[in-house]
Parts: sequence; structure tokens; C-alpha cells
Amino acid sequence: MNRIKCECGHVNPEGTVLCEACGKPVEGNQHIDGNEKDKLLNMRYEGSARRSKTYNRNLVDKTWNFFSSVKVGVWLIVITLIASSLGTIFPQEMYIPPGADPATHYEEQYGLAGQIYYQLGFHNLYSSLWYMLLIALIGVSLVICSIDRVVPLHRALKKQKPKRHHTFLKRQRLFSQTEGDVDIEKFISRLKKQRYRVTRQDDSILAEKGRFSRWGPYVNHIGLIIFLLGALLRFIPAMYVDDFVWVREGETVVIPSTHGEYYVKNKNFILETYNEKENERFQAALQQEAAPVPSNYQTNAVIYKRTDPRVVGAEPELEPINEAEIRVNEPAKFNGFALYQSSFQQNEFTKMSFKLHETGNEEKVLGEFTIDLTSPKTEYELDSGARVVIDQYYPEYYLDNGEPRSKSKYPKNPAFVFYVYPPGEEKPEISFAGIGMNIDATGENDYKLNLAGFDTRDVTGLTVKKDYTLPFLGIGGLIFMIGVIQGMYWNHRRIWLQKSKDKVWIAGHTNKNWYGIKRDIEKVIEGTGIEMPEDQQQLKG
Repeated sequence: MNRIKCECGHVNPEGTVLCEACGKPVEGNQHIDGNEKDKLLNMRYEGSARRSKTYNRNLVDKTWNFFSSVKVGVWLIVITLIASSLGTIFPQEMYIPPGADPATHYEEQYGLAGQIYYQLGFHNLYSSLWYMLLIALIGVSLVICSIDRVVPLHRALKKQKPKRHHTFLKRQRLFSQTEGDVDIEKFISRLKKQRYRVTRQDDSILAEKGRFSRWGPYVNHIGLIIFLLGALLRFIPAMYVDDFVWVREGETVVIPSTHGEYYVKNKNFILETYNEKENERFQAALQQEAAPVPSNYQTNAVIYKRTDPRVVGAEPELEPINEAEIRVNEPAKFNGFALYQSSFQQNEFTKMSFKLHETGNEEKVLGEFTIDLTSPKTEYELDSGARVVIDQYYPEYYLDNGEPRSKSKYPKNPAFVFYVYPPGEEKPEISFAGIGMNIDATGENDYKLNLAGFDTRDVTGLTVKKDYTLPFLGIGGLIFMIGVIQGMYWNHRRIWLQKSKDKVWIAGHTNKNWYGIKRDIEKVIEGTGIEMPEDQQQLKG
């Protein structure tokens, strides 16, 4: 960088507007024209040299200048806010019913708008690459904005001296000159009582307080950068996990996002509901509900850790590490993970029993068989010699344009197409049977299958969470609030006093709250013979 030497002997970086030592406007950087000499100095950033205002020669300079602009930072935030609002039009994929296919769910629930929403990728907006890029660009803007301003500002404030150039003093907003003798010692004493830090150089005085408030905005930036870093870390699986798993009663399944290391067993699921008689306070509200209102639902679970080497096809060896009663807001915790009670489904079918009898004569039973709905056999032989073959199995039966289909692989509404072979015959009869239905496709069957009974079980839905980003978010938020308080409730005040032959010049400046510094000056000059500085901005107005 080129250097500019002031008449006071201090060497300033290229781009300096006010000399860092004496405050004299640097020739060539003030662009003074006509009556501009009478205008007040622009004390923003102390007139220090900022890289973004000095260099624009190569790609690095242009990139730096682009991100150092406050307008660019504001626009990035506005674009991110607009993008974030788009993600709230419809629920994100993590909030749609578990097991639902996003490709069809959004169209079925929200029509054409939902289909477009899904195709544009807004259903996973907050984990999309372009949204992460927006967050990263805001962070880059904050870093460059802060460095571009805080480094030269710190250098300028550190190098300021009590003795200032006469132009610097005359062109401050608060300025006056006094002829005759003044009591400087009393002036200094009162400044110290007002908690000003006083520096003296010959007949020049600099009184300063509240300099730390100038760093408030940059403390804000540090807090925001840490907060944004925490938000970006949520896209790293090792730092953040938010998953979901269904576990049926008596079932042991691997816990998602644990790489097969941990398993959970659902010993049993408990559902308790409010009772109108026992809960009189809620009686009116309960009467309005069409269905029972849960007062508690919990999963009695055992968490296991796999101890054997992982071999494909081998049964895992599991060691119990935690047995817990998982309720809403009372998770089971293990190794940084937490299992939260999130959802449930009751009365999922596990077994169905059918009996075969002659059509029109239910007392003539040829046999009975039971189907394990989780792993049904293809053929069942009865004691009478009859055979029943399962041709089609629909775990969650529904009709699609007249065609039987299954919504899922879970037996929530099971239905079957049976081939019934009577004793000693090779030609089967076809029957369609399920819950509340028994259809003879031809109307000529001699034998009929009736539902004899069924077993059910409950299913619990558990949310798997791990979050190591919370310290970043908490610390970032705390630092941000410290910066807000630092910049809001304090201000940087400076008072200069300087003798010039038979006159005494006094000037004052603050980054805000001019009323406060005027009150301070009134108190410290009382009885010293120093005239109260005039507000030159008000005089010119």
C-alpha cells in the first residue's frame, strides 16, 4: 500500500481521509471544493483508510468490495428471509405423516400448488444446497464487512493524540473558542469525576470515555457469525440428527443414524386418556372432542448396543445399556442421542384366523388356519385335506380405480385373494376376504372362508435426535445480545481542549446521544471560564 505522510510527521495508509495522529484532512482524499472547507468533518470510522474504498484493481479487490458493502449484506438477508418464508407455505418433508411418499403427498394434499412446491424442492428447502449457500454468503459478508471497518478503526483510535490540527477542531460539530484565562486544572478534575480518561500533551487535552461501545456492532457480527456457523453445522450428520422410527410392540429395530450400533425394543406401549368425570376442569373441552384425548402416551423401551463385529446376514449380539419409560418431553438418552415419544398407531393387525366351511352351512367346518401377517405362508393345509393358497396379499387394502392395491407394507387393513382347493380336487375356488368383507367372485363357490378372529398390537413412533450445534447457537446468541447492549446503552464521547496563543479551543464529538455529551461539557466547564461549545450543525441548519 502507498503511504501518505502528514505535516505532523505521521505516515498514513493510502485512502486515509483524516490523519490518524493529528486529524488534519489528508490532501487529495477530502475532495474540498469551494465552501466545502466550512463543512463539518465526516467522523465515520475516524476517516481511516478502508480497503474497499481504496483498491479496485483486480478480482480479489472487486470481490472484497462487493461483500464489504452494507447494501449487499442487507440484500442477502432480505433474499434469505424471502426464501425462508417460501419454506413455510406448506409443511416441510420432516413434518408430513411418517411413511408418506413426498412425491405424491404434496399433490394429494395441496393440489397443483403442492406438486409445484415439491418439484421446485421447497419441501426440503432448509437443507438445500442453494439455501446453505445463502447462509454462507451472509457469513462471508459479515466477516469482510467487519474486517474492512474494525481494523482501520482500531488503528485510528489507538493512534489518536491530544494535540489535534486546528482544522480538525474547528470542523467538529461542537466547537467554541474562549479568550482570556481559564482554569484548566478544575476542568481536568471535573472530567475525571465524570469518569473520562484524560490524556494531556503540553497544553492539549483529550478526554474520552465509552470507547468500548464502538465495538458493539462488530461484537454483533461475531455473534451472528457463530450463530450462522451453528446453523451450517446442522447439515453435518456428526453434529445434528433428526430422524424417525416406528417400533412395534415386542419388536427390536436398529435406531436410524447410529450406523447400526444401537437398537431399541418396544416392550409395550401405554395410552391413557382424559376422563370427563375425573377431569372436571376439562369437561367442556372434552365433550367437544369427537375422540378420546390422550393424557399420556409412553413407550416402555430397552436400548441395546451392538457388541459383535458386523457380519452381513449374522444376527447381532446386543447388550442392554438403558431401560426407560419414554414420554412426551421425557426422552431416553444415550451416547449423545435422545429418543422422544412422537407418535403412535393403535390396533395394527398381527394375526388373522379363518375357518373354511360349506357355503350356507357354517356348521360343516373343514378346518381353521392362522396367518402371521408379518410373514405369511403361501399355502395352508387343513385337517380335512383341503388346501388354501394365498394368491394376493394387500397389507393396507384400498381400491384404485376399481383395482385392489396396498398403501403400505404394514397390516393396517389386510385383505387376501385366496385359492381354495376342496379335499381331493385340483381346481380351486377363488375367494376375496378381509376385515368386514367376504366376496365370492363367481357366485358359484361351494366353500366359504370366514374370519374367525385376529390379534392386534400397538406401534410407537420415536424421534431420534442429536444436536451438538446448540452451544454454537446459544453462545452466538449471547454474544449478539452483548453487542446490542454494548452499542445501545453506551456511547463514545470525546472532548478536546487546546491552547492556541491567547485563545482556548474546545471541541466535542460522540457517535450518538449529542444531548448527553452537551450535558457533560456543561458540568465540566462550569466555573472554569471556558465558553460552552456551540452546535455548529444546528447553526448551519
